[in-house]
Amino acid sequence: MLLKRYTGNLLLVILLFLMLAFFFLGDVFIPKAVDFSGYPMLHSVFVVFLGLFLESIPFLFLGAIASSFIQLFISEEIIQRMIPKRPLTAIFAAIGAALVIPVCECAIIPVVRKLIQKGVPVHAGVVLLVTAPILNVIVFGSTYYAFQNNPAILYGRIILCVLTAIIAGLFIHIFSTKDVVKEDKMELVHGHEHDIQSSKWTSFIEHTSQEFFMVGKYFIIGALFASVFQVFMDRTVMADIGQAPIKGTALMMGIAFVLSLCSSADAFVAASFSHSFLPGSLLGFLVFGPMLDLKNVLIMMSCFKRSFVVTYVLLVFAVVFSLCLIAGGLISKGGF
Repeated sequence: MLLKRYTGNLLLVILLFLMLAFFFLGDVFIPKAVDFSGYPMLHSVFVVFLGLFLESIPFLFLGAIASSFIQLFISEEIIQRMIPKRPLTAIFAAIGAALVIPVCECAIIPVVRKLIQKGVPVHAGVVLLVTAPILNVIVFGSTYYAFQNNPAILYGRIILCVLTAIIAGLFIHIFSTKDVVKEDKMELVHGHEHDIQSSKWTSFIEHTSQEFFMVGKYFIIGALFASVFQVFMDRTVMADIGQAPIKGTALMMGIAFVLSLCSSADAFVAASFSHSFLPGSLLGFLVFGPMLDLKNVLIMMSCFKRSFVVTYVLLVFAVVFSLCLIAGGLISKGGF
């Protein structure tokens, strides 16, 4: 058992070294090793995938670190004392916590999974999933810079995010069960071994690597699909329906889902559509994308039970779509 564990750790170290080499030297050696000259579209897919990969991997790693820290160093009693008993108070406490959690839409999923395992109510965890990718200084700054001539988009993004969190949190509190986390049998086995054979810091390193690679494999699949769609997407079709509020909002939410952009940079992509789409549609892109996209749905499927993921997807889509139509109408009348 010890030999198997140390062999696995050695392989993880080698893979981490290769990833670091890929990160710092990939732009130098990869073009020499792979000739894309005869396949320009394939080259574009590779470039987009590489951008998504390099942009998101540090945040996935931070999420794995946070998840491991919560697992090993924060007890259930501490977390339960921090969360208010009343549902509505717990929702607002989770919104406040999102302001200080420096993780993106991918990294927050394993963190929330671990918090729920530690005793955080499911509805409070849902609020964190909804708000953490949007309610932080980096996203606020990028949105302000991208839409500095249209402050309604900036404030609309924040307001709709908070409203979605409140509505979704209350719905989950009323209708969802507490048993939503997918059981990880390997985690139970390793957790028992760590208690017997390892120090907490050794366990921390091992747990972080396991969490990172578990989440990372789903992220890579999602990023690959997003890259293919982004390269082959026909923008002329979007321009034809961009001025229809319902169709435009649905289309922009679908684009945000498939493109799977990081919330710290998606405002600049949304700004490129500002001449073709209405404000409500742009808000659909900016609000829905960080809450739900292709890669983080795959990650959620690895962390939570399928019934919960389906409920969360349908709920967030319905709430965001409705709020964006209302907000779009208010902005067009100058009342937002």
